[in-house]
Amino acid sequence: MRTWQVERRKRTRHLIELGGLVVKAGILELSNDDRAIIYGAMLWIAAKLQSHEGDHARDLWARTGRQAFDAERDQQQKGQRT
Repeated sequence: MRTWQVERRKRTRHLIELGGLVVKAGILELSNDDRAIIYGAMLWIAAKLQSHEGDHARDLWARTGRQAFDAERDQQQKGQRT
């Protein structure tokens, strides 16, 4: 396989994973699959991260995301034990 093919597949996988986060967070359903809403929200996030509150937002959102991933992992582990 050529280098460009490997890189393209890595990029495709990365984009699919990012799209999965939109679904996982419930944004798809909450926005009624309105891409203008989703894009607008992402632009708002980008602006927030570039603002003087960016470090605080980054820390808060990272902590919230880690807690959600941990809770999901714990829930999956509980389901495997029963």
